[in-house]
Parts: sequence; C-alpha cells; structure tokens
Amino acid sequence: MKKNNMMLNLGLLMGVVMLAVVPLLIVNDSEFGGSDGLAEEAVGELAPDYKPWMEPLFEPPGTETESLLFAVQAALGAGVIGYAIGLYRGRAAAKREQTDEHPV
Repeated sequence: MKKNNMMLNLGLLMGVVMLAVVPLLIVNDSEFGGSDGLAEEAVGELAPDYKPWMEPLFEPPGTETESLLFAVQAALGAGVIGYAIGLYRGRAAAKREQTDEHPV
C-alpha cells in the first residue's frame, strides 16, 4: 500500500513538472509576459483618453523584484493550502483512531 502511494505521488510530481517544462520546450522564441501589460495595452487601444482612478501603492524597482514578490506570494499561498490540507488530514486520522479505540 505504501509503495503504491509513493509511485502515485512520483507520477503526479512528474506530471506537474511536465506541465511546466513542455510548453517552454515547444514554444520557441516567445516571451511569457504577464497579463497586466496586455490589459494596459488593450485599454489604451480601446479608450486612449482613459485616466486611471487609482495609482499603485508600491511600485517595485525592477522586474526581478516584481517576480520575487510574486514567487513569495505563491509560496505563502501554497504553504497555507498545504497547512490546511495537513490539518484536516490529521484531524480525520485522529478521529479514525478515536473511533477504532472506542467502538460505538
């Protein structure tokens, strides 16, 4: 049972890696930019006289800093989700243990 879980986890991990790597290998000479720049261009084309009603609170000094902040945000989100999944799995396991020890 434990070996089957390990093989399943390795297969899923390989699938995730392939989903990230294959598009980078297939699409040559492309720049993967964010959607913010595309949205700004689209608004500029559709309504050239548009004035933003709000300015950014913080403007990062460069694209590297912006990428770093995005990665930190993603890591924190993944950590919170992982913690929640672990917490609920732990509670479920404790509940199963409790019902095994004291059958109703």
